[in-house]
Amino acid sequence: MSTFRDAAMTSKAWPFEEARALLKRYEKKDPEKGYVLFETGYGPSGLPHIGTFGEVLRTTMIRRAFEVISDIPTKLICFSDDLDGMRKVPGNVPQQEMLVEHMHQPLTAVPDPFGEFESFGHHNNAMLRRFLDTFGFEYEFYSAREFYRTGQFDEILLRAAERYDDIMAVMLKSLREERRETYSIFLPIHPETGRVLYVPMKNVDAEKGEITFDDDDGREWTLPVTGGNVKLQWKPDFGARWAALDVDFEMYGKEHATNTAIYDRICEILGGRKPNHFSYELFLDENGQKISKSSGNGISIDEWLTYAATESLSYFMYQKPKTAKRMHFDVIPKAVDEYHQQLRAYATQDDAGRANNPVFHIHGHNVPASDMVVPFAMLLNLASVSGAEDKETLWGFIQRYAPEASAENNPQMDQAAGFAIRYYNDFVKPTKVYRAPTPQERAALEDLSARLKSWDGGLDAEELQSMVFAVGKEHGFEPLRTWFTALYEVLLGASQGPRFGGFIALYGVNETIALIDEKLNQ
Repeated sequence: MSTFRDAAMTSKAWPFEEARALLKRYEKKDPEKGYVLFETGYGPSGLPHIGTFGEVLRTTMIRRAFEVISDIPTKLICFSDDLDGMRKVPGNVPQQEMLVEHMHQPLTAVPDPFGEFESFGHHNNAMLRRFLDTFGFEYEFYSAREFYRTGQFDEILLRAAERYDDIMAVMLKSLREERRETYSIFLPIHPETGRVLYVPMKNVDAEKGEITFDDDDGREWTLPVTGGNVKLQWKPDFGARWAALDVDFEMYGKEHATNTAIYDRICEILGGRKPNHFSYELFLDENGQKISKSSGNGISIDEWLTYAATESLSYFMYQKPKTAKRMHFDVIPKAVDEYHQQLRAYATQDDAGRANNPVFHIHGHNVPASDMVVPFAMLLNLASVSGAEDKETLWGFIQRYAPEASAENNPQMDQAAGFAIRYYNDFVKPTKVYRAPTPQERAALEDLSARLKSWDGGLDAEELQSMVFAVGKEHGFEPLRTWFTALYEVLLGASQGPRFGGFIALYGVNETIALIDEKLNQ
């Protein structure tokens, strides 16, 4: 393990880079609280989306990397801002009219439109926890509602009242002039209506820990800042939470990056030490638009897991967190196959290679072996040409190609075969478009068919690939990839596809001959 720790201390993998920066935070002495605290925040204004999962996953990867290079204990908190007022009705939930009646109520006071939980906030919190539990994350769940109401936040709220002018000075610099006139770091919760109010303060009494304000009807109220009567605006809340919990690390999307200096300064004003942070690029839908939990665009966690295993999603999340990522269904096959390529590589790598391999950051030291004898992309092509409606049909081809493989001995392969059938029927089959070959392509396909008819080289994928390659060269395809594009478009009804030699080995020589002849005769 020590040699792996040495490798981790020089690894360029981003989780290790962030972990080493965090370790410097305590190079002089260990944390007084006895552990390093990682935090992720969640706004339960809509159903949890895949970006929320990615934030927890990536934080967990840094936490795991930290545990490799340090013996200081760690803890991860998932904090739900469920005391926020509902300012917009999500478009992807039922009972829209009912929700409109509860605008500006705290999310944990809005009735659950699904009728399953105490409130809409409780429903979304449960959804988040179910998602996180599916992936086996180790975390503690914190609810802002409970955090405010049980007094855990009281000390910081009283300090915020004492240092109200200092915090307001930080905030007012960042606001437009018309916003400054009505802004307050405190949001009272109306004693009668229960609504979260966005109103200016008439007075902040630091000694009594009270605020005085007029409600929307012009009535004056005085409330203690403690006990859940008041919540903080979201930017002050960020910094106040860091101070209250002594947070050491938090990551967030780039939309927060411009506010980092504000969060940090408020944390320091309230007596805290600003944490290390990391901002990641956004997730985009198929149209290049930001994924939003209120509109429900993009791919959801459940949708991804309909077509691929959890580890492929984790692999996708690991890749280039500082680059905007388009998340649509067509990224799934590549993620599956690259994940298994990395699993196979891990088995032969030294410590330095393993520290840089994404699968370590997904699994830690318990990296499984890959039993995928056929790539996922190849399974999709096989489903296409064979008309397979169940994974048993695919297994007939797989076992001819790899006789030692079986559903029992290759559970990853078996699961992938089922996913491939589902993915093919939902996404590939409806979009298949075949085209007729050009005269050059027809001549090359006839040549390929003839060579296969006299083929006696067995099912060696590399030898078959060399033969397909030679046909393209001899028929003058330039660049050569246009020959392979022709194979995909004429034979498979797709613009791209697998290594064709491997496809022939899997589908069968005689079956490929029949496929070529069928398409040439159409």
